[in-house]
Amino acid sequence: MSAEIPSESPRVTPRSTSSLEGHSIVTLDDMSTTDIQDILDRAGYIDAHRAEVSHTCDGRVLATLFYEPSTRTRLSFETAMLRLGGKVIGFAGAQLASVTKGESISDTLKTVSNYADVVAIRHPKEGAALVAAEASRVPVINAGDGGHMHPTQTLADLATLRSRFGRITDLTVGLCGDLTFGRTVHSLIETLCRFGDVHFVLISPEELTTPQYVLDRIDATPSCSYTEVRDLTAVIGDLDVLYMTRVQKERFFNEDDYLRLRDTYILDEAKLAMSKPDMAVLHPLPRVNEIAVEVDSDPRAAYFDQVRNGMLVRMALESMVVGDDLAGYEPARPLSGKVGI
Repeated sequence: MSAEIPSESPRVTPRSTSSLEGHSIVTLDDMSTTDIQDILDRAGYIDAHRAEVSHTCDGRVLATLFYEPSTRTRLSFETAMLRLGGKVIGFAGAQLASVTKGESISDTLKTVSNYADVVAIRHPKEGAALVAAEASRVPVINAGDGGHMHPTQTLADLATLRSRFGRITDLTVGLCGDLTFGRTVHSLIETLCRFGDVHFVLISPEELTTPQYVLDRIDATPSCSYTEVRDLTAVIGDLDVLYMTRVQKERFFNEDDYLRLRDTYILDEAKLAMSKPDMAVLHPLPRVNEIAVEVDSDPRAAYFDQVRNGMLVRMALESMVVGDDLAGYEPARPLSGKVGI
């Protein structure tokens, strides 16, 4: 007869008020706009009630499976769970995983989901997060898959816009730089279109223009519109938001093309002086040289606010998908009753 393993004290969890409990988040299309607003509300509540929420996820385990390099996103996911009282396992880099032995993503998730309550995965191939979600026994959160989607970065972007303007609609949003491979740009555009009433100014060199499927998404939203331009200085004065992106070396097959395009747009004090005094400058980071360091001290610089907001929305999302309520939080909106992966 095998000896029973002593169990820890039973976990007492109140009824979840999250409609995302048990669901994977591969794209933000997996959730309703009400759920998105609820995440933003919860992130704001967390920021104001750090002590009260510090034991929300006691006993929970987050697995971070990062198959490509990341600093901010991985540490943000991990810090979010630690600040909620949980623990973290995982790896950072495919060379540290059994993928080097030929193990599939599906088998990795079937294994790891026996260890963890929630998984965050980043992978260089589009669709990898969906494969992971379908194989996993626990919720999977997409931390970026190739040039496709990066939903939690978009949540950080939305939280930053709301903190700056008190809204995420009725804005003129400029997106500048690599609009072809920038998954953060694609996610942000598609999500803002769901809320509507946004004019997008798409600023890029000819070689890095916005993919047609993203333009089609804007066209399909009656209250949204877009303009494609090549010159940042010609439009910066019209913008409420300027979302800068780096030209991503890892997305290029030809280094000569990368070297030719990487310095196309550089935001400095001279260009910033042409903008509105309350314009917000966002950037998903890391930056290379597309934003001069001198801009950091300008009140319009919001990109380090994004980092902080990213941790807060990941705290909200991690607690929601595992079904752990924040002490004292009451949803401002009714549950959506959504279904997802």
